[in-house]
Amino acid sequence: MPASTSTSLIDPVPATGSHQARFWDRIARRYATEPIADMAGYEATLLRVQGLLAPGHEVLELGCGTGNTALRLAPAAGRMLATDVSPAMIAIAQARQAAQPAPQLRFAVASADAPVLPDGAFDRVLAFNLLHLVDRLDATLAHVSRLLKPGGLLVSKTPCLAEMNPLIPHLLVPLMRALGRAPRVASFGEADLRAAMERQGLRIEAVERHGTRGKDWRVFIVASKPLHPPGPG
Repeated sequence: MPASTSTSLIDPVPATGSHQARFWDRIARRYATEPIADMAGYEATLLRVQGLLAPGHEVLELGCGTGNTALRLAPAAGRMLATDVSPAMIAIAQARQAAQPAPQLRFAVASADAPVLPDGAFDRVLAFNLLHLVDRLDATLAHVSRLLKPGGLLVSKTPCLAEMNPLIPHLLVPLMRALGRAPRVASFGEADLRAAMERQGLRIEAVERHGTRGKDWRVFIVASKPLHPPGPG
Protein backbone atom coordinates (compact mmCIF):
# COMPACT_ATOMS: atom_id res chain seq x y z
CA MET A 1 0.00 0.00 0.00
CA PRO A 2 1.51 3.38 -0.92
CA ALA A 3 2.28 5.50 2.10
CA SER A 4 0.04 8.28 0.79
CA THR A 5 -3.02 6.12 1.53
CA SER A 6 -1.90 5.17 5.05
CA THR A 7 -4.38 5.78 7.84
CA SER A 8 -1.84 5.23 10.63
CA LEU A 9 0.67 7.82 9.46
CA ILE A 10 -1.54 10.83 10.10
CA ASP A 11 -0.86 14.11 8.33
CA PRO A 12 1.51 16.22 10.44
CA VAL A 13 0.63 19.88 10.92
CA PRO A 14 3.04 21.94 8.78
CA ALA A 15 5.55 23.89 10.86
CA THR A 16 6.34 26.83 8.63
CA GLY A 17 7.60 30.28 9.51
CA SER A 18 9.91 29.21 12.34
CA HIS A 19 13.49 30.42 12.49
CA GLN A 20 14.69 26.87 11.77
CA ALA A 21 12.48 26.60 8.70
CA ARG A 22 13.65 29.94 7.32
CA PHE A 23 17.32 29.05 7.71
CA TRP A 24 17.03 25.61 6.10
CA ASP A 25 14.76 26.89 3.33
CA ARG A 26 17.43 29.44 2.45
CA ILE A 27 20.25 26.89 2.13
CA ALA A 28 18.27 23.89 0.87
CA ARG A 29 19.57 23.89 -2.71
CA ARG A 30 23.19 24.24 -1.61
CA TYR A 31 22.73 21.62 1.10
CA ALA A 32 21.35 19.16 -1.47
CA THR A 33 24.57 19.34 -3.50
CA GLU A 34 27.07 19.06 -0.65
CA PRO A 35 29.05 15.79 -0.68
CA ILE A 36 29.06 13.51 2.36
CA ALA A 37 32.38 14.06 4.14
CA ASP A 38 32.82 10.45 5.34
CA MET A 39 31.02 8.20 2.87
CA ALA A 40 32.35 5.00 4.42
CA GLY A 41 31.07 6.07 7.85
CA TYR A 42 27.71 7.02 6.34
CA GLU A 43 27.39 3.63 4.65
CA ALA A 44 28.28 1.89 7.94
CA THR A 45 25.47 3.79 9.67
CA LEU A 46 22.99 2.91 6.92
CA LEU A 47 23.89 -0.78 7.17
CA ARG A 48 23.49 -0.68 10.95
CA VAL A 49 20.08 1.02 10.73
CA GLN A 50 18.83 -1.32 8.02
CA GLY A 51 19.50 -4.18 10.43
CA LEU A 52 17.14 -2.53 12.95
CA LEU A 53 14.25 -2.25 10.48
CA ALA A 54 11.75 -4.89 9.38
CA PRO A 55 9.01 -5.08 6.73
CA GLY A 56 6.23 -4.74 9.32
CA HIS A 57 7.64 -1.62 10.96
CA GLU A 58 6.04 1.82 10.98
CA VAL A 59 9.01 4.21 10.85
CA LEU A 60 9.26 7.97 11.41
CA GLU A 61 12.31 10.00 10.45
CA LEU A 62 12.61 13.44 12.04
CA GLY A 63 14.74 16.05 10.29
CA CYS A 64 15.02 14.10 7.03
CA GLY A 65 16.54 17.01 5.09
CA THR A 66 16.53 16.40 1.35
CA GLY A 67 15.57 12.76 1.71
CA ASN A 68 18.64 10.77 0.66
CA THR A 69 18.78 8.68 3.83
CA ALA A 70 15.03 8.04 3.89
CA LEU A 71 15.14 6.84 0.30
CA ARG A 72 17.95 4.44 1.16
CA LEU A 73 16.23 3.07 4.28
CA ALA A 74 12.57 2.93 3.20
CA PRO A 75 12.81 -0.44 1.37
CA ALA A 76 13.79 -2.11 4.68
CA ALA A 77 10.66 -0.81 6.46
CA GLY A 78 6.95 -1.45 6.20
CA ARG A 79 5.87 2.18 5.93
CA MET A 80 7.97 5.25 6.53
CA LEU A 81 7.07 8.88 7.14
CA ALA A 82 10.02 11.26 6.73
CA THR A 83 9.55 14.81 8.02
CA ASP A 84 11.45 18.06 8.10
CA VAL A 85 10.68 21.57 9.33
CA SER A 86 11.78 23.04 5.97
CA PRO A 87 9.28 23.04 3.07
CA ALA A 88 12.16 23.63 0.64
CA MET A 89 13.98 20.54 1.91
CA ILE A 90 10.81 18.45 1.61
CA ALA A 91 10.23 19.71 -1.94
CA ILE A 92 13.69 18.48 -2.94
CA ALA A 93 13.06 15.16 -1.17
CA GLN A 94 9.77 14.70 -3.04
CA ALA A 95 11.46 15.45 -6.35
CA ARG A 96 14.09 12.83 -5.56
CA GLN A 97 11.38 10.33 -4.71
CA ALA A 98 9.68 11.00 -8.04
CA ALA A 99 12.92 9.99 -9.76
CA GLN A 100 13.51 7.09 -7.34
CA PRO A 101 10.07 5.67 -6.46
CA ALA A 102 9.70 4.23 -2.97
CA PRO A 103 6.04 3.31 -2.36
CA GLN A 104 6.65 2.67 1.35
CA LEU A 105 7.81 6.27 1.88
CA ARG A 106 6.01 9.56 2.35
CA PHE A 107 7.56 12.99 2.96
CA ALA A 108 5.82 15.75 4.95
CA VAL A 109 6.59 19.09 6.58
CA ALA A 110 6.59 18.88 10.39
CA SER A 111 8.64 20.09 13.34
CA ALA A 112 10.76 17.69 15.37
CA ASP A 113 10.15 19.86 18.43
CA ALA A 114 6.42 19.12 18.44
CA PRO A 115 5.42 16.51 15.86
CA VAL A 116 1.61 16.29 15.78
CA LEU A 117 1.24 12.54 15.41
CA PRO A 118 -0.56 9.84 17.40
CA ASP A 119 1.05 8.42 20.53
CA GLY A 120 2.44 4.91 20.19
CA ALA A 121 2.28 4.95 16.39
CA PHE A 122 5.85 3.99 15.48
CA ASP A 123 8.16 1.01 15.88
CA ARG A 124 11.19 3.14 15.05
CA VAL A 125 11.92 6.87 15.23
CA LEU A 126 15.05 7.98 13.38
CA ALA A 127 16.91 11.21 14.14
CA PHE A 128 20.14 11.76 12.21
CA ASN A 129 22.20 14.96 12.63
CA LEU A 130 19.20 16.54 14.34
CA LEU A 131 19.18 16.46 18.14
CA HIS A 132 21.81 19.20 18.48
CA LEU A 133 19.55 21.48 16.40
CA VAL A 134 16.25 21.27 18.29
CA ASP A 135 15.19 24.15 20.53
CA ARG A 136 14.38 21.95 23.55
CA LEU A 137 16.18 18.61 23.64
CA ASP A 138 14.24 17.17 26.58
CA ALA A 139 10.89 18.19 25.08
CA THR A 140 11.79 16.63 21.73
CA LEU A 141 12.88 13.39 23.39
CA ALA A 142 9.66 13.36 25.42
CA HIS A 143 7.70 13.60 22.14
CA VAL A 144 9.79 10.78 20.67
CA SER A 145 9.08 8.59 23.69
CA ARG A 146 5.34 9.18 23.32
CA LEU A 147 5.43 8.44 19.59
CA LEU A 148 7.16 5.08 20.08
CA LYS A 149 5.30 1.86 20.70
CA PRO A 150 6.41 -0.03 23.83
CA GLY A 151 9.57 -1.85 22.81
CA GLY A 152 10.17 0.61 19.97
CA LEU A 153 13.55 2.17 19.25
CA LEU A 154 14.93 5.67 18.86
CA VAL A 155 17.85 5.42 16.44
CA SER A 156 19.99 8.55 16.40
CA LYS A 157 23.30 9.93 15.20
CA THR A 158 24.27 13.28 16.65
CA PRO A 159 27.25 15.65 16.45
CA CYS A 160 28.60 16.25 19.97
CA LEU A 161 30.05 19.74 19.74
CA ALA A 162 31.37 19.61 23.31
CA GLU A 163 33.81 16.92 22.16
CA MET A 164 35.29 19.14 19.43
CA ASN A 165 38.03 21.74 19.65
CA PRO A 166 36.53 24.37 22.01
CA LEU A 167 37.17 27.07 19.41
CA ILE A 168 34.52 25.50 17.16
CA PRO A 169 31.43 25.71 19.42
CA HIS A 170 32.56 28.84 21.27
CA LEU A 171 34.03 30.93 18.45
CA LEU A 172 33.48 29.52 14.96
CA VAL A 173 29.81 28.54 15.34
CA PRO A 174 28.74 31.90 16.87
CA LEU A 175 30.62 33.71 14.10
CA MET A 176 28.92 31.63 11.41
CA ARG A 177 25.53 32.23 13.04
CA ALA A 178 26.17 35.98 13.03
CA LEU A 179 26.91 35.75 9.29
CA GLY A 180 23.78 33.68 8.64
CA ARG A 181 25.84 30.63 7.71
CA ALA A 182 24.84 28.33 10.59
CA PRO A 183 21.70 27.56 12.59
CA ARG A 184 21.39 27.63 16.37
CA VAL A 185 23.14 24.56 17.75
CA ALA A 186 23.50 23.06 21.22
CA SER A 187 26.89 22.00 22.55
CA PHE A 188 26.80 18.77 24.54
CA GLY A 189 28.72 15.51 24.82
CA GLU A 190 27.76 11.86 24.61
CA ALA A 191 27.10 11.59 28.35
CA ASP A 192 24.76 14.60 28.24
CA LEU A 193 22.79 13.12 25.35
CA ARG A 194 22.51 9.71 27.00
CA ALA A 195 21.32 11.34 30.23
CA ALA A 196 18.68 13.35 28.36
CA MET A 197 17.31 10.17 26.77
CA GLU A 198 17.24 8.38 30.11
CA ARG A 199 15.36 11.31 31.70
CA GLN A 200 12.53 10.60 29.27
CA GLY A 201 12.36 6.93 30.22
CA LEU A 202 14.38 5.61 27.28
CA ARG A 203 16.86 2.80 27.88
CA ILE A 204 20.24 2.98 26.13
CA GLU A 205 20.79 -0.17 24.04
CA ALA A 206 23.89 0.73 22.02
CA VAL A 207 26.43 3.53 21.74
CA GLU A 208 28.72 3.44 18.72
CA ARG A 209 30.96 5.58 16.51
CA HIS A 210 30.94 4.82 12.79
CA GLY A 211 33.41 7.40 11.51
CA THR A 212 36.37 6.28 9.42
CA ARG A 213 38.27 9.57 9.10
CA GLY A 214 40.02 10.71 12.27
CA LYS A 215 38.25 11.36 15.56
CA ASP A 216 34.52 10.74 15.26
CA TRP A 217 32.44 13.21 17.27
CA ARG A 218 29.14 11.95 15.85
CA VAL A 219 27.70 9.47 18.33
CA PHE A 220 25.28 6.76 17.18
CA ILE A 221 22.84 5.82 19.96
CA VAL A 222 20.03 3.28 19.96
CA ALA A 223 17.56 3.71 22.84
CA SER A 224 14.43 1.68 23.54
CA LYS A 225 11.09 2.49 25.09
CA PRO A 226 10.48 -0.13 27.82
CA LEU A 227 7.68 -2.63 27.27
CA HIS A 228 6.26 -1.72 30.67
CA PRO A 229 6.42 1.68 32.40
CA PRO A 230 8.51 1.78 35.56
CA GLY A 231 6.65 1.17 38.79
CA PRO A 232 6.16 3.81 41.51
CA GLY A 233 9.16 4.73 43.63
